[in-house]
Amino acid sequence: MVMKEYLSLSETAELVGKSKETLRRWDNEGILNAVREPVSNYRVYRKNDVQELLGNLFDEVIDDEISNYEKPENDYSVLELFAGAGGLAVGMEKAGLKCVALNEIDKWACQTLRTNRPKWNILEGDIKDFDFTKYKDSIDVVTGGFPCQAFSYAGKKLGLNDARGTLFYEFARVVKEVNPLICIGENVRGLLSHEKGKTLEGMISILDEIGYNVVPVQVLKAINYRVPQKRERLILVGVRKDIGTEYKYPKPHKKIYNLSDALKKGDLYDCKVPKSEGVKYPDYKKEVLDLIPPRGYWRDLPIELQKEYMGKSFYLGGGKTGMARRIGWDEPSLTLTCSPAQKQTERCHPDETRPFTVREYARIQTFPDKWKFAGSVSQQYKQIGNAVPCNLGQEIGFSLVTFLNSYYKNTVK
Repeated sequence: MVMKEYLSLSETAELVGKSKETLRRWDNEGILNAVREPVSNYRVYRKNDVQELLGNLFDEVIDDEISNYEKPENDYSVLELFAGAGGLAVGMEKAGLKCVALNEIDKWACQTLRTNRPKWNILEGDIKDFDFTKYKDSIDVVTGGFPCQAFSYAGKKLGLNDARGTLFYEFARVVKEVNPLICIGENVRGLLSHEKGKTLEGMISILDEIGYNVVPVQVLKAINYRVPQKRERLILVGVRKDIGTEYKYPKPHKKIYNLSDALKKGDLYDCKVPKSEGVKYPDYKKEVLDLIPPRGYWRDLPIELQKEYMGKSFYLGGGKTGMARRIGWDEPSLTLTCSPAQKQTERCHPDETRPFTVREYARIQTFPDKWKFAGSVSQQYKQIGNAVPCNLGQEIGFSLVTFLNSYYKNTVK
């Protein structure tokens, strides 16, 4: 058995975006049949079968009847923390919400925000230095993408003071000072398992202490919300305890967009992606990636070159399907990172052996073509890679509009 033609269970799960349990069920149901590797007797999958399945998943033309849109019945306000280059803010704006103020510490991201929205109130600097009490009881929504940081555990149930020194503390402090109807935090999926789940438990406990009931946490897959990228974000929603209105997450769309939808004229954009600057691969890496076909990765290299390129990683477990990866036109991009040419997160263009350009990066994150990024090329990549995809932000915005329409209709006389 030539293993280059086969994929392990882990590799297949990563490529198709499904759990190992789902793949085992698919095997039993005949959706994707595995074979047994003769030495270890482990499940492996024929590469051609997986590629055919991916084609069926992503090429199928689907009439997407799902819509989360709801027109705002009032002017709704948002205060955004850790705003970055504005991905979430753009989405909220597209959903009809008004950003009253945005806080961000990175000077280049702040310049990006000011360049594109001169009238936005940009609070540049460390969040710890700002007092937000002037916004008390005047803001509907507080949002923020705080980083994942461990707490010091003094007891079983965490209070706000236990989180001092973390940026989640600052997020919670602002929520307490502003007293919005609802708050939304977003983070990486890894928050679920960070410190064996204790970090997330602590956040929920702190929001409870300051007067917010936390809606059951969900991880939203960007590909289900009109984003041509396999990106996941954990969403943490707190609703003020004196409010009886129920928050519902946006419904996932049926249609999956691919790289062609991002970079060519189609449903997402009305023209081809504009030309722009971009980084290049070093000569050695380019020589390696020249050998990788669309949708392929390091396993497509000759075995000796696999060992040379991967080094010690070659002998470790796991699929590592993001390494030496060339994206295909007919699939969504893998998650974009802050640096498109680094070894473990190559995202190679389908036809040309190069990383995606700045504007291609922005398209995959569903930024408008008119949205300009400040700073050096590396700074621009960093801003885009850190952003919430605009279309995902818009879908979350629609869910907030639905919530706020219901609240004001049923509560405010």
